[in-house]
Amino acid sequence: MNRAGRIIPLQPAVNESGAGFADTGGVCAEAEPFALMVRGNSMEPEFCDGHIIMIDPGMSPSDGSYIIAESEDGHIFRQLRIIDGRKYLVPLNELYPTQELGRDSTISGVITQRCGRRRQERKYY
Repeated sequence: MNRAGRIIPLQPAVNESGAGFADTGGVCAEAEPFALMVRGNSMEPEFCDGHIIMIDPGMSPSDGSYIIAESEDGHIFRQLRIIDGRKYLVPLNELYPTQELGRDSTISGVITQRCGRRRQERKYY
């Protein structure tokens, strides 16, 4: 059979209690790692447009960690720098400004892995 006519059967995901994925709301638990795609060049050269990053929301960030932060303006991907007790969101591309992590902002997770189109682009943090 040619690839165009190939049928791949799908089975609904079921948890230990027998409830299907759709039955539980179809969402990840708050502490489950998740993936996002990098858009833009603010974190180049380490993270390029199109890279996939894995985020662990249960991991504690430290100085130098790559993080996803959330504020009322939305989400932002930056490197966390802690200087004299103050937290800053630093882009790797110098064309973008450094921002202080405000009181209304929260850290959503820490980047643990980067994947690209090539195997050599894979990196763990």
